[in-house]
Amino acid sequence: MSIVTLSLAKAHMNIDGTADDELITLYIGAAEQWLGNYTGRPLADLDPLPDDLKLAVLKLVAFYYEQREAVAFGITMQIAPYGVTSIADAYRGSWFGDDGE
Repeated sequence: MSIVTLSLAKAHMNIDGTADDELITLYIGAAEQWLGNYTGRPLADLDPLPDDLKLAVLKLVAFYYEQREAVAFGITMQIAPYGVTSIADAYRGSWFGDDGE
């Protein structure tokens, strides 16, 4: 079960109608998985999910929705927007090269 609902994601992106529901649902799952991988723990384990992480999911879903093309010209491409990574960094369990000490 997703942490962020389809209706909340659509409200965040100001989307009416149902034409893109399947696509947005895919992006919700992908965003939650990406954030879980980035922080080192599944979002479902954080009960209740902090509002800032929920916002990070919404921002990442919107980013995926707007940046659907493999190539874009005139903009800087990134894996995730800075606003997402800046929130997720606070929950990150370890960093590359971190030996746990």
